[in-house]
Amino acid sequence: MVVVAAVRDYINRMLQDISGMKVLILDSSTVSSVSVVYSQSELLKKEVFLVELVDSISMSKESMSHLKAVYFLRPTSENIQHMRCQLAKPRFGEYHLFFSNILKDTQLHMLADSDEHEVVQQLQEFYADFVALDPYHFTLNMASNHMYMLPAVVDPSGLQQFCDRVVDEISAIFLALKRRPIIRYSKTSDIAKRIAHEASKLMYQQESGLFDFRRTEVSPLFLIIDRRDDPVTPLLNQWTFQAMVHELIGIQDNKVNLKNVSKLPKDQQEVVLSSEQDAFFKANMYENFGDIGMNIKKMVDDFQQVAKSNQNIQTIEDMAKFVDNYPEYRKMQGNVSKHVTLVTEMSKIVEERKLMLVSQTEQELACNGGQGAAFEAVTNLLNNDNISDVDRLRLVMLYALRYAKESPVQFMQLFNKLASRSTKYKPGLVQFLLKQAGVDKRTGDLYGNRGLLNIARNMARGLKGVENVYTQHQPLLFQTMENITRGRLRDVDYPYVGNHFQQARPQEVVIFIVGGTTYEESRSVALQNSTNSGIRFILGGSALLNSKRFLKDLEEAQRITRISTNML
Repeated sequence: MVVVAAVRDYINRMLQDISGMKVLILDSSTVSSVSVVYSQSELLKKEVFLVELVDSISMSKESMSHLKAVYFLRPTSENIQHMRCQLAKPRFGEYHLFFSNILKDTQLHMLADSDEHEVVQQLQEFYADFVALDPYHFTLNMASNHMYMLPAVVDPSGLQQFCDRVVDEISAIFLALKRRPIIRYSKTSDIAKRIAHEASKLMYQQESGLFDFRRTEVSPLFLIIDRRDDPVTPLLNQWTFQAMVHELIGIQDNKVNLKNVSKLPKDQQEVVLSSEQDAFFKANMYENFGDIGMNIKKMVDDFQQVAKSNQNIQTIEDMAKFVDNYPEYRKMQGNVSKHVTLVTEMSKIVEERKLMLVSQTEQELACNGGQGAAFEAVTNLLNNDNISDVDRLRLVMLYALRYAKESPVQFMQLFNKLASRSTKYKPGLVQFLLKQAGVDKRTGDLYGNRGLLNIARNMARGLKGVENVYTQHQPLLFQTMENITRGRLRDVDYPYVGNHFQQARPQEVVIFIVGGTTYEESRSVALQNSTNSGIRFILGGSALLNSKRFLKDLEEAQRITRISTNML
């Protein structure tokens, strides 16, 4: 319940002490922060009768003096400007201002000067400047996520804005958790190093007083790594429930858009997938696709039993009992239809795109050696007319990441075949990925080639046979967490910032991936936390990735780099 609980606590404190009818006014960032942890019905219970965006409320002139306005905004200059205009001509009876991060002194003075009518009752900083997707997983939802791939010379001011935003929102995480961490970063990543140093400066110098919490015996560890150290994970098809929904349909702020699914009633065209609000999802979010089918069938059978018993209404008492249980019945009915729709839709996509065939080769490329067999398997799939362009592209990328240096001739053959078969994607994207995340650019041991432990594990896996060929891949993050747990994270690969070092093993670790996280990685974190190793891991990233978003960021970075090169 860690990051979810922190945000919920802030919202509770914001709303419960203000009695009477309220309007909650948010911006495009805080609307995501609130919506993932608080449902519409919970807001109604807190007497919030209206939720508005700050820029749209600026357009309205209508007086609502019977309502109390609760603002929850990021402290941006744009939002401060909105507030100044709205305080100059107040429309609400009271104004309660909450900001999701640290306010500058100048911003405070501006707001104080604007409150001529003395309608502001309180002004507080509530550090929820992030989106808490799951108890141990948060995202910053950054639209400009591709910036992490650009060299500093291409767009220095854009890169600085990106870093500033990351540092601001990371500071909010540690203020919400009431911790000041020891900071380490991935040595080969310039952007991870930059963010690490700027975060350290903020926490230990500029805002030192704010972060001066009661010391824990061992300081928490904050590790900043780069998505390019593991470009494989966001390129793979997924076969566990939450990750698969995001890969095949898409999840945004714990909501799934099903508008493109035909014959769905309007109230089912957007559904919520939250481990906090849906017991079935919580129990099954990390299960593989085969088991999900069986578990949904059991849920349907249970629902039919309940529905059947509700048909046997014979007395007034029976009817009263049914009416009492009706909201639960409706909820159960909605849950059943939601999960049946999701699984039906995903099964359709798997069949159309022949993903079982594709995924088997993907997993071989990611997990097992054998360049010859890999080359043959990818060649066959490139020649298969049933395979989609995007799946061909991902297969060649996965081959390139592993074998381009070792087998350049075969790689060029696949590269040329992709160019002739795939019209939508330019094969130059494969070369751009290699420049970004080729073997000489990465920190860590992506394919488990170096460590004796990994060699032994791969041999054992080979001997036992893999339980599920589609879910054998483990992200690099898994190995990183294992190294932290065993005290084996090498200083030479992950240096410390400043003169802050850790003598003992940390009990709390926040790992931040510049470039974004995947649901496969958040599953690894949840499974690691369930082992009771004595360390609690929290995962965060600048965006939430599936293969579509990862490729979109790659294309955008390539486009900007090309323009910048042509201008030189």
